[in-house]
Amino acid sequence: MHVAHLSLADFRSYARAEVPLDPGVTAFVGPNGQGKTNLVEAIGYVATLGSHRVATDAPLIRLGAERAVIRTSVVDRGRATLVELELTAGKANRARINRSDNVRPRDVLGLLRTVLFAPEDLTLVKGDPGERRRFLDELLTARAPRLAGVRQDYERVLKQRNALLKTAAMARRAGGGKGADLSTLEVWDGHLARAGAELTAFRIQLVAALQPLVSAAYGQLAPGGGETTLEYRSSFEGAELPTSREQAEEQLLDALRSARKQEVERGLTLVGPHRDELVLKLGPLPAKGYASHGESWSFALALRLASYELLRADGGEPVLILDDVFAELDAARRDRLAELVADGEQVLVTAAVAEDVPKALAGARFAVADGAVRRIDA
Repeated sequence: MHVAHLSLADFRSYARAEVPLDPGVTAFVGPNGQGKTNLVEAIGYVATLGSHRVATDAPLIRLGAERAVIRTSVVDRGRATLVELELTAGKANRARINRSDNVRPRDVLGLLRTVLFAPEDLTLVKGDPGERRRFLDELLTARAPRLAGVRQDYERVLKQRNALLKTAAMARRAGGGKGADLSTLEVWDGHLARAGAELTAFRIQLVAALQPLVSAAYGQLAPGGGETTLEYRSSFEGAELPTSREQAEEQLLDALRSARKQEVERGLTLVGPHRDELVLKLGPLPAKGYASHGESWSFALALRLASYELLRADGGEPVLILDDVFAELDAARRDRLAELVADGEQVLVTAAVAEDVPKALAGARFAVADGAVRRIDA
């Protein structure tokens, strides 16, 4: 799989950009702040319908413009697919596939698969649990696009259940301990447990599949650096991890009933996959708070390399994106990472100076400066 062409209109710093791409390694080189990351961010957006830099779409639209457009020609097994996304501030995004308008944005998922390495990846190890949940869910969706619907269903039910709990909590305070009618909460419990159980079961399976791949990748990046462990922890105590979706649903229903009093008091759903955690361990200790900066970087890179290997095993290589990563690494880790990814079908690299791109990643070069993208290796 590779991107054959990227076209941008009013995306980030670009009023217009047309970038033809080939399989193999391509590096975008230029000073910081010139738009290198904007190019690979657009490609990553087509794959995930999200940015690795910001949580909302508004910053992706060029200042003063009403909308941004991303077009990519994606070639997979010799077949080209034109994918177009239109981002409009304050409105629903629109999508087209091969010029057809009869699609939803989430129908785009799966047409392009990427694995993106970026400086922000350090938050996978050092950041909040939400970063690690997002990592799992985006990888799940890349492997099985239908799970985007499961995630949306869960988030919708969670929002509605939280609204009911918040209303009940406010009524309880106003009524001197007497709460609102909670007769419908059981119904929402059932909806939340069904969607949440499916998401939880797939996450647990994914963690099990990632474990040996992360260990192998970490060993390659940091030989002799210790054993890595991935541990999925549910948001409620006293139950072993479920081995099936049915068991997960039963456990989640029990946990919701047990937490009912506390949830009504706080006006918030306190158990479910939105509060679960992926614990990363280096040796016997959690990596967060104990791993050094170099160890944390190696762990984060190992998570991405494991994702890449998992997607390759599913069939069809994803596009590898290395966004300003090499400047963050010491020479040894830089060279090891380059050697591990150099044979990818398509590898896109951004760097401030050409010297930051390892020799193992020789290939096409584009200069990025003053809003222009110009090929310089021809």
